[in-house]
Order: sequence, then C-alpha cells, then structure tokens
Amino acid sequence: MAQIVVVQLARGRQERVVEGHPWVFKGEIDKVRGEYAPGDIVTVVDHRGVFLGKGYINPKSQIMVRLLTHHDEAIDREFFRRRLQKAWAHRQRLLPDTGACRVVFGEADFLPGLIVDKFGDILVVQCLALGIDRWLKDIVEILDEMLQPRGIYERNDVPVRELEGLEQRKGFLRGEFDPQLIIEENGLKINVDVANGQKTGYFLDQRENRRAVRPYSKGARVLDCFSNVGGFALNAAAAGASEVIAVDASASALAGVRENAQLNGLADRIETREGNAFDILRQMESANEEFNLIVLDPPAFAKNKGSLEGAVRGYKEINLRALRMIPEGGFLVTCSCSYHMKPDLFKAVVADAALDAHRRLRLVEERAQGVDHPIVVGYDESHYLKCLIYEVI
Repeated sequence: MAQIVVVQLARGRQERVVEGHPWVFKGEIDKVRGEYAPGDIVTVVDHRGVFLGKGYINPKSQIMVRLLTHHDEAIDREFFRRRLQKAWAHRQRLLPDTGACRVVFGEADFLPGLIVDKFGDILVVQCLALGIDRWLKDIVEILDEMLQPRGIYERNDVPVRELEGLEQRKGFLRGEFDPQLIIEENGLKINVDVANGQKTGYFLDQRENRRAVRPYSKGARVLDCFSNVGGFALNAAAAGASEVIAVDASASALAGVRENAQLNGLADRIETREGNAFDILRQMESANEEFNLIVLDPPAFAKNKGSLEGAVRGYKEINLRALRMIPEGGFLVTCSCSYHMKPDLFKAVVADAALDAHRRLRLVEERAQGVDHPIVVGYDESHYLKCLIYEVI
C-alpha cells in the first residue's frame, strides 16, 4: 500500500482552504510527513490534524499543493473521469452551442492546472502544473472516449510550465489534422490556428461579450483596439457598423482580421491598422477623430501585484484617449483580463479617465467571462475578466 503523505498547515493558515480556495502556498505549511516525489497526491490537514483535502504537491512551485478535492476520496483514473464528465455536462447544460467552447477551466472545474478547449471536432489540451501533467495520458484517453474528437492537440508551450519544473512542448496527441481550422461563433466563421494562435488558438472567454457589442454597433463608426484576429470588429460589422478600424501590433493578427472579414463577406467594412494601440490612440486623438463605439480589449497589464501601479496608468491612458474621441450618445466597451485589477478598481480607473476627459458616463452593462469559464466562490482568481459597457451622456 502506498504511503500516505500528510501536509500539515501552520496554525491559523487553514481559513482560506476551508472557504474553498484550491491553493496551498509554501509559507502556509508547518511540516510534511512522509516521503514523496514531486507531483504525488498528498493529504492536507490543519494544525490539529483535521482533514482539509487532497491534491498534488510540487516543492518547486510557490503553490506547493493544488487541491483536487475537499473529500477523502481516491484520486485515480475514475476520479478524473467523473471530474471531466461533470465539466462537460456543465457546458452542455448552459451553452446554446458547444461547437467551440472551453471544456475544462482548471481550478474552477476542480482540475487544477488543466485547460481543455474545443474547436469543432478538435480538442486542445494544456497542462500548467506538474501534478496534472502526470495524468495527461489518462485525461487524453478519457476525453477521446467522452467527446470522440477528430483529433487532440497539446499546447504545452507556455513559460509558466518551467516554474513547475516542466519542459515546453506542443504537438499532436490524437490523430493528425490541419491545425488551421474554421469554427463558428455568434453566427460568424472564424479562422483558428491551434498550433500557433494565442493561448490554445483563440480567446474563447470573450464570446458573449463580442456578441454584446452588436446593439451598439448599427450605423456606428467603430474602433477595435488590441483586436487580435477581430472578434469584436467582426461582430460590430455584422451588426451593421458603417466602418470598423481594427488596431493591433501584430501583423499576423491583422492578417487574421482580414481573412475573417473576407470569410464573412465583411471585408468592405473592416480596415486594419498595424501599430502600438497607445500610439495610434494618441495620433487619432490629435487628428480629432470621432467614433460612435470604441472597444478596448488589451492583454493583461497586471500579471502580478507588483505591476498593478503601472497597469492602472496604462488602463487610465487608453480609456482617457478613447473617451476623448467618443461624442455624446457614443459607447465605450472597455475590458481587463488582469485578475489583480479588481472590478471596483477598474471602474474607478475608468471614472478617473472620464473626469479628465470631461465626459459623463452611464454604465450600461457590467460583464465577465463566458459561462464556460466558471467563477467559483472562494477562488477569486477565477473571476479575472471584466467587460464594462458605458454610454457617454
């Protein structure tokens, strides 16, 4: 019988775990009893020895234990089958279309470090922690049985794996197929490159928010900053925008915008402009340009607490310059995917930008990521995406 390894928390350090948080940091641990290898399953107890949960351990990571369960149950292949089935059932129940969606969202689906995205009949898998990487073979086999995809690809080419002592890699796990696919989202055709696209190939978390811009787009002149391959721009054009300008620093992303526009018969209404969005916003403001709708969907400016102050300045600047170009009756859609930029702080930054821009705002919609990226109470990190829609009044 395998030895039970017990991780005992220091006195007073159990509250966060009891409230449902899945991470145990090194500094919260009093002692570890038993011999283990990195990635092994361990039992976590409080300072009195009261059971708190089971998870996998990695002494190389600041997050030393990632909890899989708060119940005293076996962690085996059948455990992972149940977890995967439950995650897929959640999407099937809540999504009107599971053609392209996130199937597993890591800790929010109680599978720490595991991402599974579905693009039509292709699955993309990402393992961001050592403990889950050790179960990859089983997970792939279960996904293959459950969803019967045409193929499965791994995108384990992310630097965060090195913090876990893992190598970076990508490639085919099941089947061989052209990694450039076409999916349908909000009635639009989108090119997705699962081998080289952002993250697992495409940002699925903004699906509902991209559709949400449609009521504000009809007849509008629209600016889509940090456009990537044009998700917001395409929805605006499809809803009847008179003109859409998509801005991104990546030439390949803008090539994707043009391909997607052509694919959907929208090429005559979408223009691309390559460059730093900060610079282009300044230039447009100086030229007294006006837009009825501006979308700001930048990458994460605050990747950690230490970068929050600089992020606040960045978010304020882009929102300030955008607001100066939106006349009364126009709309601003502004997003942050930085967990450390909390909702109240983000709204305060936008309010500060509006004050300096001499604009009054009405908050029309306050949105988050899609339901296939669940937000779990007790695990605040699962609520990372903010999408605010304001009217200039």
